[in-house]
Formats: sequence, structure tokens, C-alpha cells
Amino acid sequence: MVGGEWPHAMMEPHRGALVAQAIARKLAQAMSDQGLSANALARRSGVNRQVIANVLNGTVWADTLTVIDLEGALGVILWPDHVQWRIPAAGEAPEGYNDEADGTSAAGSSAPDSVG
Repeated sequence: MVGGEWPHAMMEPHRGALVAQAIARKLAQAMSDQGLSANALARRSGVNRQVIANVLNGTVWADTLTVIDLEGALGVILWPDHVQWRIPAAGEAPEGYNDEADGTSAAGSSAPDSVG
């Protein structure tokens, strides 16, 4: 991280870090929208509660099967459409991008506004 707090921190120019950050933001938003705690989502998804907390806190990056289980339990897509994101060069300020879930711009990612 360059600055700020996860999951809205400004990130180093690393596609994996930006994707993990977008997943954590979308996961937090979906849980909030549905009124789910990590315990409730764990029961619904079969994903360990501590894994969910770690993904939300940015201490781990969710693996593919975890994302799939969480998406199925929440009924939302967490994996961002990141292929067209322009990854900034080191030291370059990233451009914002629109989160698919809520249409708001978030610092730390570098996709054009039309890609989420």
C-alpha cells in the first residue's frame, strides 16, 4: 500500500493487489447490503469466518474457490472485470474506477470509468 486504509488505500501498481482490493470492497458492500456478519456469511457459504475476516482486512487474498463460494452465497459477482484496467507506473497516481456494485469511484484502482 502507498497510503490510506484497506480496502480503499492507494495501492502499488500491481494488478493482483488491485483485484484483491476490489474483491474486499465488493465483499464488504454485499455483506452490508444483505445485513450479513462474517459468521452468518460463513454459515451460508461454507467459507471459514476467519478467512472472510482476513479477506475483508486485506491480510489474505481470496483464492478462486473462496471467491466462487462467496459469490454463490451472496448472489453477486465479486471478481472485478480487470482486464482493461490501466495499471499505473510506479509513482504514478492511479485513476479511479467505478465499482460495479455501487457505481462509485474508488481510489487505488486504475481502470477507465467504463470498466469496473
